[in-house]
Amino acid sequence: MVRLLISTGEVSGDLQGGLLVEALHAEAAERGIPLEVVALGGERMRTAGATLLANTTPMGAIGLWEALPLVLPTLRVQRRVSRWLRRTPPDAVVLIDYMGANINLGLKVKRRLPGTPILYYIAPQEWAFRIGEGESTRLIGFTDRILAIFPEEARFYAARGAEVTWVGHPLLDTLTELPDRQQARAQLGLGDHERLLLLLPASRRQELRYLLPPLAKAAAQLQRQLPGLRVVVPAGQAAFEPLLAELLRAEGVEAQVVPAAEADRLRPQLYAAADLALTKSGTVNLELALRGVPQVVGYRVSRPTAWVAEHLLHFDLDYISPVNLVLGERLLPELVQRQLTAEAVVAEALPLLQSEPARQQMAEGYRRLRQALGDPGVTRRAAAAILDAVPAPSSP
Repeated sequence: MVRLLISTGEVSGDLQGGLLVEALHAEAAERGIPLEVVALGGERMRTAGATLLANTTPMGAIGLWEALPLVLPTLRVQRRVSRWLRRTPPDAVVLIDYMGANINLGLKVKRRLPGTPILYYIAPQEWAFRIGEGESTRLIGFTDRILAIFPEEARFYAARGAEVTWVGHPLLDTLTELPDRQQARAQLGLGDHERLLLLLPASRRQELRYLLPPLAKAAAQLQRQLPGLRVVVPAGQAAFEPLLAELLRAEGVEAQVVPAAEADRLRPQLYAAADLALTKSGTVNLELALRGVPQVVGYRVSRPTAWVAEHLLHFDLDYISPVNLVLGERLLPELVQRQLTAEAVVAEALPLLQSEPARQQMAEGYRRLRQALGDPGVTRRAAAAILDAVPAPSSP
């Protein structure tokens, strides 16, 4: 029996973790290896065949103040993990994104179980951002291998002495059966002259507070200017649903909230049918790009967090969306902090709804992005690398 511990957090980590758990079970079955996966993650990972030590999808925040309410829940999870590590040491540990918690876990495993392989899959985007003048990374000290999903990520860590395997981006494995646009529109009940606008503001509660109001206000303005514009908002978590409905009403937008329990099932149809998305920065930008949906990206944190990042940490980032980061250019409109106003969103959105040249320019950038992300089979390559890292059992 091979026992793996996989640790991630937030909704996007659970999505990637679920894909990886499926691939690990398939790879282990092909090799004839009994496999147990224990995880810090969410329902997608549980459904894929992992046993959850704790549900960490609600435990994501950006900023010191925003993270304060999560301190006690995080400490409780850490104590639970420590007890589990003492009772049932894993054969290998896989860390997925979730930088602060996973660095702490990696250091703990390296200290307590020094012979246990630690692999980082979907490492934090240190290759993309700069803090101050330093270029140091803490990952290399405890990680045996980094499974990189971006070419630049692989180069960044390899240049600093890490053992790196570039596997490609796991979202490529979700593109095998994309629904037909007309069929998807019919399934969603869209009329011939209706256009579909997706609002995708949040996988964290703080993002609802800071991002949804300007995006929803922009959607309301677009509805007034463009009759027949339907707005749909998939809920990132079930707990968000009442707040989503309340905030949408407050901003005067007529919108349908898709319950979180239905969002995963309907996401392929929504993406296939969508004419535009107003969205946060994150993995969702890559999902939309790989499915050809034009998008406008916004991001905002609290003023204290922004001040600390700018003046104390000297945080510097050329782009915020992973699409722009991979391409090294501003393909997607990005509106950050004070730039994120309803009027600015509308100004960026209208050409993408009304101008075919603007849509074609974005589509051409999406084609270049697709070529830069590797080839399908990503999660199976990652699963194979993980199982290859597990030490062979000793001979009797």
